[in-house]
Amino acid sequence: MAETTTTYPHETAPGSLITRDGQIQWAGLLMGPGTPYEIDRTGITGWDDLPVLDTGDVSRPDQHGAWPGARWAQPRIVGASLWLLPRKAEQALGVLSAFRAATGADGGERWLAVRLHGQTLAVRARVSRRVVPQDRAFVVHGTSRPSIQWTATDPRRFGAALREARASLPVQEPGLDWPAEPGLAGMGLQWPLEWGETGTAGTCTAVNEGGAAALPVIEFRGPLRRPTLTRLRDGRQLQYDIVLGPQDVLTVDTEAGTVLLNGTASRLYTAAPASAPEQLFHLPPGATELAFRAGDATPDPRASVTLRWRDAHW
Repeated sequence: MAETTTTYPHETAPGSLITRDGQIQWAGLLMGPGTPYEIDRTGITGWDDLPVLDTGDVSRPDQHGAWPGARWAQPRIVGASLWLLPRKAEQALGVLSAFRAATGADGGERWLAVRLHGQTLAVRARVSRRVVPQDRAFVVHGTSRPSIQWTATDPRRFGAALREARASLPVQEPGLDWPAEPGLAGMGLQWPLEWGETGTAGTCTAVNEGGAAALPVIEFRGPLRRPTLTRLRDGRQLQYDIVLGPQDVLTVDTEAGTVLLNGTASRLYTAAPASAPEQLFHLPPGATELAFRAGDATPDPRASVTLRWRDAHW
């Protein structure tokens, strides 16, 4: 029996503070309707736009046009104009201070989440620009119309839920215990029939509900020898010539291109000749059937593979 996609529960989703359409969450700061940081009527820019594409097209020297090459998206630039609207003038400093603290230049990429029409999507981004006009309205009432810009080096937008699919090694069903010598006392089949434990197919289905390819994190758990995960639609596989004990976890990050044993020691060099480059093992939009296999003569029921990913969108 194949395993299906589920939601991984042990994780705080991006946009966990968002409760209404039109709200934005950044670095623990909630902006939009119902907050002191209202979104201006001009809204958000760059959020649903297709990023600028770099192409590897090569011009044809002897005819019109070009030979099509690979296309890669540049970073996504997201902008928003806000209104700082403290309820009272004495609250102006607190509202501004919280905005300053969340939109500084320090730190790495963090989740920027936006909810529109019931759908929350998020990108990993950094603040690249902040403008806070301090005009007469700000001096008297504490209101201002700042603008902010984020740069997401990975232009894809991701679903808030972290998806998970899991498979164990294939195990045959034992079936009926047919007696070797029918007719002997105490032997034979009796109703209800006992078929034994249900077998497993060693496969799972990973569903990416977005429109862009998703790069999963894959965990092989022992005990097993030479773990292999195959994408059935085209035969592309990951295979590692390594023996994992009962407590060992081999983590493959297909986006970073890393292979770590127990979270610390690199085992990238154990990749078998038939193994594809990690960053090419992605989940295209839709359902992807995967098969989990190993080099063990007798599969251990404790061995498993787990994939985790977020739906990816342009």
